[in-house]
Amino acid sequence: MAIAPIGLFVGYVLGIVLGSLAAYFGGVIDVIISRLSETILAFPTILLYILLIATIGPSVTNILIAIIVSTVPPASRIVRGLVLEVVAKPYVSAAKLRGESVAYIIAVEILPNIARTILTDACLRFGWIILSIGSLGFLGLGLPPPTPDWGGMIREGITVIMVWPHMAVVPCLALASLVVSVNLIADGLTRSR
Repeated sequence: MAIAPIGLFVGYVLGIVLGSLAAYFGGVIDVIISRLSETILAFPTILLYILLIATIGPSVTNILIAIIVSTVPPASRIVRGLVLEVVAKPYVSAAKLRGESVAYIIAVEILPNIARTILTDACLRFGWIILSIGSLGFLGLGLPPPTPDWGGMIREGITVIMVWPHMAVVPCLALASLVVSVNLIADGLTRSR
């Protein structure tokens, strides 16, 4: 429960910074950031998790690194697209004419206008990260044994499902209810626009 929000937060902060810089400056910076993002996005997310975890080993830190690596490219791409729309607005041009710094323009003039869309996407991505961590645990690439992991509990529960079905059903319901609740929050944020 702690790994997904931390990884999502760090990944989105890096994605917001990279996407904002790519859209604001354009040119070579935009090309480099966009091509790196597209290279990572070429891999399906779960395959990227499996490749990273199988290479560097399953641990809390390594799963956190995998979440961050897989979150930065889509976040930067979304932020880049949103910033490209907002950067042409008159109030951004007025801030440039006033001589405001790039950090001020991005933090005060641009980010507040795209924050709700970023938050909605982050909520949807959080559900996907939870499912991915559960999948890694089910495949045996999740958190080490003393750490509770719903995917690992489901894997262990399947072996005794005929005798004690609750051993697999309860972690499945917990995982599903968390993902559905986060998706409902994202849906509420989308509808409140």
